[in-house]
Amino acid sequence: MKIIVYFFFIFLSCLNAQMKDYAIKPNNLKVKTYMNIKILDAKEIHFPDKNNLAFTEISDLAYKNKKLFAVGDKGVLYTMGILIDKDTITKLKLISAARLKDESGKKLRKKYRDSEGLVFVDDKLAISFEGKERIDLYDFNGVKIKNLQIHKKLKNEKDYQGNNKGLEAVAFSKKYGIITAPEKPLKNKKIRTVYAKDKVWKFKAEGSISGMEFISKNKLLILFRDFSYVTRERITTLVELNLKNSQTKVIAKMDSYKGWKLDNFEGLTRVGKNKFLMMSDDNDSLFQKTLLVLFEIVD
Repeated sequence: MKIIVYFFFIFLSCLNAQMKDYAIKPNNLKVKTYMNIKILDAKEIHFPDKNNLAFTEISDLAYKNKKLFAVGDKGVLYTMGILIDKDTITKLKLISAARLKDESGKKLRKKYRDSEGLVFVDDKLAISFEGKERIDLYDFNGVKIKNLQIHKKLKNEKDYQGNNKGLEAVAFSKKYGIITAPEKPLKNKKIRTVYAKDKVWKFKAEGSISGMEFISKNKLLILFRDFSYVTRERITTLVELNLKNSQTKVIAKMDSYKGWKLDNFEGLTRVGKNKFLMMSDDNDSLFQKTLLVLFEIVD
């Protein structure tokens, strides 16, 4: 009987575990620095349900004042408290989870709730959506404030390669305003394009855009992912785009076939000078993980 009780409490502790260390790097990579990034910390994340909402399918992150916000694919806004000390994620606590609502306080209907990108715009949150492609401004309780303007070429839903290939990522700066990009180029377009309200930047890159964040005043960090359903190979690539001249630089390319223990990385946010958090979408699957990685861009 004592043995059964012991394992029962072990089982409960696993259910309530918030995070544990995760070895994302290849076993033969003994140094922290790889290409132009340094992996500082990596955790596997699990939270019990909050307000009957599961912590799952995380699409993007936004960080400010020791709070980490996240959106999920089913229109849920999560608020977490986070502490990063000496380049280590020492604390992560889920504070709240709330469904996104329209201006009248009603929950978003299914075809309107596929939230993908998240970024701070001053003291509010801008969220980009797929399916019904748009970017809306929200408060911290997940209630819509207003629509935000996007480039005219992004307004026609028929121009996207599919309902699940829409506005996957969003970033913001005082200089450039809201910047966004579809996961795949628009129909009949092969070159990658990033869009501000009245300006575009074109460049070549491989994979699907899944996240973006400013590195500095003129440099944008773009997260690409690529997955083969046949071979199961997964590739995560970080690319720097200079908005002054549209020049690109591959910061890091991580390949599961080369020992990287990757998952479906989508979320990206800056937490300090050249330091970023990256989180994976577990697709609400028992066979995938929610991973949180802290890394630094180095010369």
